Amino acid sequence: MKLFGRLLIFIGILICLGVGGYQLFKPQLAEMAFRRAVKAGVGVDRSQTLPDGLHVFVCGAGTPLPDPKRSGACLGVLAGNNVLVFDAGSGGSRNLTRMGFPLSKIDHVYLTHLHSDHMDGLGELLMQVWVNGRRDEPLPVSGPRGIDEVIDGFNQAYRIDGQFRTAHHGVDIANPAGRGGVGEVISLPAGPGSHAVIYHDGDLTITAYSVSHAPVEPAFGYRVDYKGRSVSISGDTIYDPNLVANSRDVDLMFHEALNPDMVGVMRDAARARGQDHIAQIMDDILTYHATPLDAARVAKEANARQLVFYHTIPPMPSAVLYGVFTKGTRDIYDGKITVSEDGMIFSLPAGTDRVEMTKGF
Repeated sequence: MKLFGRLLIFIGILICLGVGGYQLFKPQLAEMAFRRAVKAGVGVDRSQTLPDGLHVFVCGAGTPLPDPKRSGACLGVLAGNNVLVFDAGSGGSRNLTRMGFPLSKIDHVYLTHLHSDHMDGLGELLMQVWVNGRRDEPLPVSGPRGIDEVIDGFNQAYRIDGQFRTAHHGVDIANPAGRGGVGEVISLPAGPGSHAVIYHDGDLTITAYSVSHAPVEPAFGYRVDYKGRSVSISGDTIYDPNLVANSRDVDLMFHEALNPDMVGVMRDAARARGQDHIAQIMDDILTYHATPLDAARVAKEANARQLVFYHTIPPMPSAVLYGVFTKGTRDIYDGKITVSEDGMIFSLPAGTDRVEMTKGF
């Protein structure tokens, strides 16, 4: 017993020394951790270490509803040396920076449609790309008709800020000729099955196709093909045969989804608190978003190899809810299903059939 008592005393002394040492050296330890984090994060360009292929950075997997795991809709895509962004929801550019996505090298931004949650981070993105990339010409931003008006608005809103930055950093870093964006309207043929190749150069092909998101019209999805690997991005839509047709045999399908039962719980809670206008909104959004079952049906009919849910409604602060959200999808689609979160990176190396998921933060 004496030996045991001495051992307890010895352990107690060690604990006290450890706690005391930590308190004594806490500032130094914190500074070391800070320096290590800066060295690991600042200026990192993950594109330099990724293999040739298609890589999708989930910079925003959410909606306008607050979600601690998801920012506004945003996907960054690396296709060889091509650096692209699809949609620019709030928080997206900050996530891209955290993930080591090369903002300074972005070639083009594509918007699926002109709902605010798909473009409300565009001003910040344009500013970051301009200064970080030391651009000498505006960044092209393509989307449905009205995109030129949207970009003109962002350019005007950030004009004064841009003048300050040029005055502070100088023309070599913040050349006013390269500030902001230039809107480029994508026009697709009229009628059902509407689609068009909007970019083709070497191994990279980008196809835009119409989807159903009424009253928003037009609304687009996009398909990206590079060296035998392929990704389809639904944008916001209900079940749409045109999405199926333009996503045939893709390796990876990113599809938005709304679970009506879960949203119904939110609607009932709003109504119980007398917020009938919020309850009405919850009812309205059911009419122009696909359900998880709809998305699974699209993935099956398109023969997509994997399905990734993004722009998920409602917010899901815990992964425990993912099984509730995807209930019934396995009865329809037997491929791999992922409920995405901000920070996920999906890699499709050229010359392989692999789809690898890692975390960017």
